[in-house]
Amino acid sequence: MPRKTMDVHEQRVRFALAADGQEKRFSQLCKEFGISRPTGYEWRERFERDGLAGIVEHSRRPQHSPRQTEPQLVERVMQLRQRYPDWGARKLRVVLEREGVYLGYSTIHRILLRQNLVHEGDRRDVATGRFERAHPNELWQMDFKGAKQWDQTVGPLSVLDDHSRYVLVLQAVGSTRGELVREQLESAFG
Repeated sequence: MPRKTMDVHEQRVRFALAADGQEKRFSQLCKEFGISRPTGYEWRERFERDGLAGIVEHSRRPQHSPRQTEPQLVERVMQLRQRYPDWGARKLRVVLEREGVYLGYSTIHRILLRQNLVHEGDRRDVATGRFERAHPNELWQMDFKGAKQWDQTVGPLSVLDDHSRYVLVLQAVGSTRGELVREQLESAFG
């Protein structure tokens, strides 16, 4: 059985006229039009109050946004972007934090987008794929992790196999001295 297709506005007008004429029980009328009774009551109330103009589709956009970023903060973000046109949201966030303003970088980025301050040339291409060596132990990546939220001046040493992505070493050595790193690598080679 094919489904009935009908324009939403036309459906509302037909429903409102049928409900106004009271030719059928209200619940039966709602069932025929495929709408819930609360929706039917809302359409009927709008029609009685405002006529045909009342049953047109209303915007679902919120009438107010209590968590919207304050205009002076938006203005400050715009000023910083104009002063530093090559900086993105993450760098601008650091400058704002130094001024005592705490906004998330995603909020800053959305502000920049709304104000047309992000240009196509500023955007990076999305990574197309993961790089990977053909065989295990063909290449290892070695790096010291950042010391942020770490109780030492140097973060832990990490060694990663480029094929399996397996972490071979993750050790706090406390220094970047060659002897300490060599000990960890020899242990991993073993």
